[in-house]
Amino acid sequence: MRRVVITGLGVISPIGNNVETFKNNVMNGICGIDYITHFDTSDFKVKIAAEVKEFSITDYIEKSEARRMDIFTQYAMAAAEQAIADSGISGKVDPHRFGVYVGSGIGGMDSFINATNKLTKDGPRKVSPLFIPMMISNIASGTIAIKYEAKGPSLPVVTACATSTNALGEAFRAIRYGYADAIIAGGTEAAINGLSVAGFTNCMALSTRNIPDDSSIPFDKRRDGFIMGEGAGILILEDYEHAKKRGAKIHGEITGYGNTCDAYHIVAPHPEAEGAINAIRLALEEANYEKGMKVYYNAHGTSTSLNDKSETLAIKSVFGEKAKEINISSTKSMTGHMLGAAGAAEAIVSILALQNNRIPPTIGYKEADPECDLNYTPNVSREADIDLAISTSLGFGGHNGVLTFIKGEDE
Repeated sequence: MRRVVITGLGVISPIGNNVETFKNNVMNGICGIDYITHFDTSDFKVKIAAEVKEFSITDYIEKSEARRMDIFTQYAMAAAEQAIADSGISGKVDPHRFGVYVGSGIGGMDSFINATNKLTKDGPRKVSPLFIPMMISNIASGTIAIKYEAKGPSLPVVTACATSTNALGEAFRAIRYGYADAIIAGGTEAAINGLSVAGFTNCMALSTRNIPDDSSIPFDKRRDGFIMGEGAGILILEDYEHAKKRGAKIHGEITGYGNTCDAYHIVAPHPEAEGAINAIRLALEEANYEKGMKVYYNAHGTSTSLNDKSETLAIKSVFGEKAKEINISSTKSMTGHMLGAAGAAEAIVSILALQNNRIPPTIGYKEADPECDLNYTPNVSREADIDLAISTSLGFGGHNGVLTFIKGEDE
């Protein structure tokens, strides 16, 4: 089995559209949540979200190209361009050994809404011939592959909130077992629109507090639902020997991956956190985890009552008494829930934490919950030695994805 390292990072997010800005804001507890500007919320119970700000796709591709892409693909293309540039891998990998694993939980929802409105108003002849290729969830992966001539394995994973963690994990396995030398991996999402917000609101998933800096409050007793976010996170995963041979900078290394399903409920987590527990244990086993290791745990931490309680139970079940010593945080308190992009963005956070020996905070934390009684790094980041970072994603449908990371040799 081959070692799998990270040689490139790229991000478009509610708290920064490049890795350096994202790092500074996530470590300084900057909240990216504000009142929704993408559509008129007058008739909506939910009026806030974590939107991407000051994004210009023409910084990355021609305007004529962008017109043929839904915004979720545009986010992915921008983050991929950053990651490719960071890695320096362009032209230095066999195209047939170069893959793309980029998923989206929902896909081109804006394109879907626009085409539906056009059909209703003007009839079927007015629906764009680009509607299907702009909407389908695999198109971000396919478009990235076309741009970078990545002719190796390609998979657009779709597992709701666990999408990009699973995409990274499956890419990790493909390289580990010799099916590719490098893979562009991650996730993207752009679902802050009236239809999506109405749907999530009516299934009782979103917070209705409507206070931008006091609504996404993971593990806080006052929590009442998540805040929608958007953006993309892309990482370049590469075989260690391939990376060393070309002199690449190594940001970190993936050492373990767990993938399970609760097989319990379409939206609620298992009450005993069975699937999450097994996923964490599988990742730690593959990572050769030892009890003396100093751990940072980037929580799924959605700010929903059931998720935060269930995830706390999972941490306690896996780590026992050591659970109290683990540095935990939920960066969704700042980014909102980026859905299919969340896992990749949080993988980047985990790598940044390792690189800087600093735990990002869980902001907005004010009132302790007796059922969530661990160290969630409230409100302010802190320095800490870290040997192992864990990033967990728990999706609708019971999908659980867990990744473990260690420092790169260049750190």
